[in-house]
Amino acid sequence: MCDSSHSSHSNHSISRRGLFVTGGAAALTLGGVSFAEAAGAAADGTGTTTKVVRGTLPPGSPDYVYLPVEIPRGVCEIKVSYTYEKPQVPPGTQGNALDIGIFDERGTELGGEGFRGWSGGARGEFLIRGDEATPGYVAGPVRAGTWHVALGPYTVAPQGLAYEVTVTLTYGPTARTPRPVHPPERARGRGRAWYRGDCHLHSWHSDGRRAPAEIAALARAAGLDFINSSEHNTHAGHGAWADAAGDDLLVLLGEEVTTRNGHVVAIGTDPGTFVDWRYRARDNRFGHFARGIRRAGGLVVPAHPHSNCIGCAWKFGFGEADAIEVWNGPYTPDDEVSLMDWDSTLRTGGSARWTPAMGSSDAHRDPDAVGTPQTVVLADDLTREAILDGIRAGRSYVAESSAVSLSFGAVDGRGRRAGIGERLRVGADDPVTVRLEVTGAPGLTARIVTDQGVLHTATLPADGPGALEWRTTAAYAAYVRAEVRHPPVVPIPGLPGPLAAFTNPVFLG
Repeated sequence: MCDSSHSSHSNHSISRRGLFVTGGAAALTLGGVSFAEAAGAAADGTGTTTKVVRGTLPPGSPDYVYLPVEIPRGVCEIKVSYTYEKPQVPPGTQGNALDIGIFDERGTELGGEGFRGWSGGARGEFLIRGDEATPGYVAGPVRAGTWHVALGPYTVAPQGLAYEVTVTLTYGPTARTPRPVHPPERARGRGRAWYRGDCHLHSWHSDGRRAPAEIAALARAAGLDFINSSEHNTHAGHGAWADAAGDDLLVLLGEEVTTRNGHVVAIGTDPGTFVDWRYRARDNRFGHFARGIRRAGGLVVPAHPHSNCIGCAWKFGFGEADAIEVWNGPYTPDDEVSLMDWDSTLRTGGSARWTPAMGSSDAHRDPDAVGTPQTVVLADDLTREAILDGIRAGRSYVAESSAVSLSFGAVDGRGRRAGIGERLRVGADDPVTVRLEVTGAPGLTARIVTDQGVLHTATLPADGPGALEWRTTAAYAAYVRAEVRHPPVVPIPGLPGPLAAFTNPVFLG
């Protein structure tokens, strides 16, 4: 195993090598770091060697800056740490934020095989060796060749971003890499039934603060049947979820692909699937990677599309989306905008392909509540394939907790029924009865929404379940969907209260 019996230290100044484009976002490669003088330590098979690199990135820097590191033979571990200055900036001005990751000797090509880990701004250091790696990073041999420490200047202050990167190599025999064990693709289901899940969660394998086991315990307490792992820009945690799964909890594997022009959650991909994130909308690369997610068996779901954090608002369009995360965490005004924006797409989607909505918690740490909200899916069983089929088809609704349950559908005069995500094929003027049943939302307001807007509202009973019916025709309503709302937090005329639940549409005609 790795031996750290001695070390050396040196500084290394950097020089600009030039700007280049890798088929994605523009990037800058710095002058390399060489450990050639460490050949003696490598020959001994023991010891450590350290190099320190300092530099300053100016405002307007490329999205990614690569620091080449020449790894000699005989290395069993690489450890990288970094710091950067955070000067004060005027109000309204972005300060410094610097992300970090690493690519191995196979290179930094977009979508290539060289990815070995990413922690964004969540960690100040990481290590990789044969038998283990820091969460977010992929364990395995530290092979000889040119590795690249990847720096991501997320935002740069007017004074520039002064940084320091320390690289330490340890020499010795390479430890054996354990084979990852992944969660099963089936749990004990109830046949065709409604299953509750949360598909946007973060553990300590990215910027979360919870272990997979803790997240699984919270999911069970929240009444969930399935969850999806979605670490930022890394698949390294896929092998950490097997023990968290069980007959009562299906664990899907995925990634939150965090680009500079919006985030997309890959849901239910094959184990070990990595999705690159190093591109913007202008690079015309998203479609390629979206198709890769689907080839890996997963769903493409833009997340919090109208979030106001830097780089979070969705800029890629929804042509490649399998669903849209309309509700993200506790209900806020940007969720309301996302809901309205999604609803506007339904007015043209009834006779062609339409994109279902879903909701997830995006929980990272206490007090973030796992399962608030949750997507409730009608699926043939509690399996990866069946759950993804249900989400893709829009046979789902979103609820703030497992206490809230909905039943929603439309029936024509001959007793033919269509449920959530389905179409009731009727003549334009044939009478249709829409019925909503609600439990777990006493005293709240239920609303029927159509392509014209909100056409029917009713207050649910103060105790017990409630129901409402509304009659319409396909000529009057191209689709119907249901909402359950809390009272407005601020009583502004025309502004509805936060959602407690909403459904995907039933199309008419």
